[in-house]
Amino acid sequence: MDIIIIGVLLGGAYALMAMGLQLQYGVARIMNLASGEVLVAGSFAAFWFFTGANYSPIYSIFFVAPVAFGLNWLIYKIFMRPLVKRAKSEGQLEVDSILSTFGQSFILVGLMLAIFGGKYFNYSYLERPFDILGQAYELNRIVAFLFSITLCIVLYVWLNRTRVGLTLRAVSVNPEAAGLVGIDVPNAAALAFALGGAVTAAGGALLSMFLTFDASVGVIFTMKALVIVIMGGVRDIRGTILVAFILGLLETGVATLIDPGLTLASAYLLFILTLIVRPEGIFGKRSK
Repeated sequence: MDIIIIGVLLGGAYALMAMGLQLQYGVARIMNLASGEVLVAGSFAAFWFFTGANYSPIYSIFFVAPVAFGLNWLIYKIFMRPLVKRAKSEGQLEVDSILSTFGQSFILVGLMLAIFGGKYFNYSYLERPFDILGQAYELNRIVAFLFSITLCIVLYVWLNRTRVGLTLRAVSVNPEAAGLVGIDVPNAAALAFALGGAVTAAGGALLSMFLTFDASVGVIFTMKALVIVIMGGVRDIRGTILVAFILGLLETGVATLIDPGLTLASAYLLFILTLIVRPEGIFGKRSK
């Protein structure tokens, strides 16, 4: 039972982390390898809010998300849109976006190292026991899980029940057809990329409440988000949420029953097996 509860709590945080990349990759067609650095930047912002301004890191979301939205909108317009315009195929755009965002990740790491240095950061917030089914769990993990799930549900409902959300889904399914029916595809892609950055930064603020982080740890979060998004199906948010919980349970089980050092290895092994058996992802559609 311990493994299940801790795995579910971790999976909720992973779901929010991966949903940002799912919007950027699934809608805007940008494989963003700087996603983890955006998450770490959100963690640093929450750290500063709590230790410097003495505010709850949860409140930092109301600052982090809008700032991340604006910065990612500018990044898309300045750095990514020219690549989209010149790409002659989706494959070329994917390669170009990987190279561009890979460079952006180094820029962000350099900036964070210059500002915060290379040491590890953590802080004590709601670090007290909370009883679930007779077992004590850290309250900060539970609070992060509840906020993550709330944000995931809000985002899912927004994508499926609002006009703007349905527009993004239409662009995700077929950008050419979406353009033919009057949808402004470039603006929709910019919105998805910016919104993905905001969601990712909010996830970083929540994860910072119970994880130790430094300026260079973003690559691990990027790889985990990629595993979740590709395994779940690039254009289906349901798969992203489901695989996030599967990964959380898997990592918790391996860390508890085998060795904590094998958690990443187990995640990538599951990823490789999924690519072999079902490369389109759990909710992805097989190409004819």
